[in-house]
Amino acid sequence: MTTPGSPQGPQVAADGPGSRPPSGVEPNQPFRWDLLRPDQLGSLLDGVEEPRLLFLDDLVDCAGRVLAQSADGELYFVGRSVDSLYDLLSGALAGSAWQDRLHSLPLSLYGYDGRGFDPMELRQLRVNLTAAGLAPADLMRGRPTVFVDLVYVGSTFGNLYAVLREWIDEDKAQWDVIRRQLRFVGITSREKTSPNTWRWHQHAEWTAELPPAAVRNVSLDPQVWSYFGDYQHKTARSFRRTRWSDPEVTAPRHDEKGRFALAEAVRLVERGRSPEIRRRLADRLAHEPTGSERWSRGLQQALRR
Repeated sequence: MTTPGSPQGPQVAADGPGSRPPSGVEPNQPFRWDLLRPDQLGSLLDGVEEPRLLFLDDLVDCAGRVLAQSADGELYFVGRSVDSLYDLLSGALAGSAWQDRLHSLPLSLYGYDGRGFDPMELRQLRVNLTAAGLAPADLMRGRPTVFVDLVYVGSTFGNLYAVLREWIDEDKAQWDVIRRQLRFVGITSREKTSPNTWRWHQHAEWTAELPPAAVRNVSLDPQVWSYFGDYQHKTARSFRRTRWSDPEVTAPRHDEKGRFALAEAVRLVERGRSPEIRRRLADRLAHEPTGSERWSRGLQQALRR
C-alpha cells in the first residue's frame, strides 16, 4: 500500500510474473506526505488558514456508502477528485486491518487524454500501474479490486478499463477470473430520479463485459461534488500522460494553493480518526444492504473500537 501521503516512492509488488516492470523503466508517482504522521510537516503549514470542512457531513455519508460497495476488496481512489474521501477514510481506518486496503492512484485518464498512447507512454503507464499492484497477475488475487472516482460521463473509468483489458489479453491472464474481481464505484452528482434520468454506466459499452454488480454508483450533493471535481485545491498537480515519467513530480508542492490543500487533507485525516466520525461510518455501513454480511460486520466492529 502507498500510505496516505507517503513521502516514499512507489513499491513494486513482489509476487506474480506480471508484477515486475520492464527493465530500464522505473515507476514514478507524485509526492504525497504521510498524513498519519503529520509531525513530518514541520512548519510547512504555519500561517495557513484553518480549513472549514463545510462538506464533512456529506463526505462521511458518501464514505460509508463507498465502503458498503467495496465487497471486502482493495480500494483504489483514482486521480485527485477523491483525495478527500481517501484522506478521511485513511484516518478512520488507521490502525485497523483495513488500513492497507486503501490505495491512492494518482492518475489522469480523462477524455481523449486517456487514449491513443505511444509505446513509451504505455510502457510507463504499465510500470506505474504495476507499482500500484494493478498488473494482470495482481488482479487475480483473492480480494476484489475496487476503483473509486468522481464520475461525470465515465471516461476515466472507461479508459482505465481499456488499458487493463488490453494488458490482460497480452499477458494471457485469466479474464474469466479477473472479470469477477473488478468493481467500479462511481461518485455521481445527485439529481432527481426518473425513468428518463441519464446514467453514465448505461451508456458505456464496456460495462456489459462485467457482472451487473461490478458497477455501482454513490450519489453526492451537487455542490460538494462540484467542489471536489472543479474547485478544490489539491496537494499535487494533475498526473497527466505528459508527466508520467517526469521526475519533478516526486518533489513536494510548497506553493500557497498546495499548502492550503495539505492543511485541508491533514484536518480530514484528524477528523477521520475521531470516535464520532468512526461511529457515523459504522452506522452508515450497518444501514446499507451489505450491512449484515460478515466482512461488513467486522469492519463495523473495527470502526466502533
